[in-house]
Amino acid sequence: QVQLVESGGGLVQAGGSLRLSCAASGGTFSNYRMGWFRQAPGKERDCVAAISRSGGSTYYADSVKGRFTISRANAKNTMYLEMNSLKPEDTAVYYCAADYGIAVVSRIWEYDYWGQGTQVTVSS
Repeated sequence: QVQLVESGGGLVQAGGSLRLSCAASGGTFSNYRMGWFRQAPGKERDCVAAISRSGGSTYYADSVKGRFTISRANAKNTMYLEMNSLKPEDTAVYYCAADYGIAVVSRIWEYDYWGQGTQVTVSS
């Protein structure tokens, strides 16, 4: 069973950048497809990006395409989310998620393991 810990959140001005990390332990990281989700107050938790086991396939929500980049370093058991040109509407708690599967998936129910989340706040 894999455990996930997010880091890198914080307060940033609109137009700024942040890099989130998700450190995994307790499992063979390269066996898990991974995703980044976010949840703003009063809203559902949605997938912003996902990545395959090898990193060769990715998914992005339309709202973040061209601004966010998902990547992973299997040798370091870590996944990343590079966030550029941040907007106030990107403010949310960001969660990383893992699932023992192959294809890239973006639906919340397809992920079995979750981190505790890290807060990202973008000021205008």
